[in-house]
Amino acid sequence: MRLLTHNMLSSNIKGVANGFPLGIEVEKVIEKQVELSADFLRNLFPKIEWKALVDAARTMGYAELPEEVDSSMLDSNEFLTKFHHALLELHLEEGALVCPETGRRFPVTKGIPNMLLHEDEV
Repeated sequence: MRLLTHNMLSSNIKGVANGFPLGIEVEKVIEKQVELSADFLRNLFPKIEWKALVDAARTMGYAELPEEVDSSMLDSNEFLTKFHHALLELHLEEGALVCPETGRRFPVTKGIPNMLLHEDEV
């Protein structure tokens, strides 16, 4: 699961007011090379919850993203490379996503998060 996916997911358990961002429990992280597209990153940037991305990347062992950002940084190839790597090349292969409110764990197996809810959570 890419951090792009993580940045878009939240816990939808009944009664949860704030299910974002999901915590990450890491068992295995892999890196997959992806061709960098500066235009794609520039268009996606406004949709990304930056603090959640930085925290998730650090949990997965990547600490190269700056704490604070603004759109002027999108002109820097160095920044785009780091943003690209964190967002698209780091993959949570095995582990879990954790609801920040309830602590409910959603397993990630072979890079696929299982976000199915139990009957009593719907």
